[in-house]
This record gives sequence, C-alpha cells and structure tokens, in this order.
Amino acid sequence: MEFTITFTELFLKTLYLGAPILLSLITVIILLALIVSRKERWTAFDSIYWAFITGFTVGYGDIRPLTRLSKILAILIAWTGIMFTGVIVAATVTATSSAIKDNLQPDALQKVEKELR
Repeated sequence: MEFTITFTELFLKTLYLGAPILLSLITVIILLALIVSRKERWTAFDSIYWAFITGFTVGYGDIRPLTRLSKILAILIAWTGIMFTGVIVAATVTATSSAIKDNLQPDALQKVEKELR
C-alpha cells in the first residue's frame, strides 16, 4: 500500500510539473480540430471528438476527413496526440521508478539490478 501511495503522489506531482506541456498539446489538438471543422463543415463537437479519437490513435472511423488539408491536419493531430501520450508514459515511468527505489530495501534493489544484468 505504501508503494501505491508513493507512486500516486509522484505521478500527480510529475503531471503537475508537465501540465504546461500537456495543456499546450491539448490546445494544439483543439485548434487543429476547429480548423478541420470549418473545412469539413462539421460541428465543433464532432471535430473535437474526431481529433481526440485520432490523436489518441483509436480511430473509430465513424467520422473521417475528405479534403486534402484536413487529412494533413489529421496527421499533425495524430503526431501531437502521440507526444501527449509520451508525456503521460514518461510521467508513469518516472513515478514508478522513484516509488520502487523509495520502497524497496537497499539489498532487494541491488538483487533486482543484478538479475537484470
């Protein structure tokens, strides 16, 4: 239980520190979505929904762009979404690594490091 508490605290602190980056990436996705919305004549809601589904590489296919510009913007949205996911993964790895080091006995950590080599 102590590990979980340590991990959660570190993860939330890391997300807090990375919030400007995450908010910037979300803003880019939304702005690109609104451009696509005008080009494709979609509602703002539909375009933002589509952009986040595209950005997080889910891609349901229920809505898809038809114009060349929208397709290019879809690539940029997907790339931005992958960066967003990368920041979340980096925060998770950092928090996990630190929580393991904080909660393992020093001899246990050395044993794990030897097994990994």
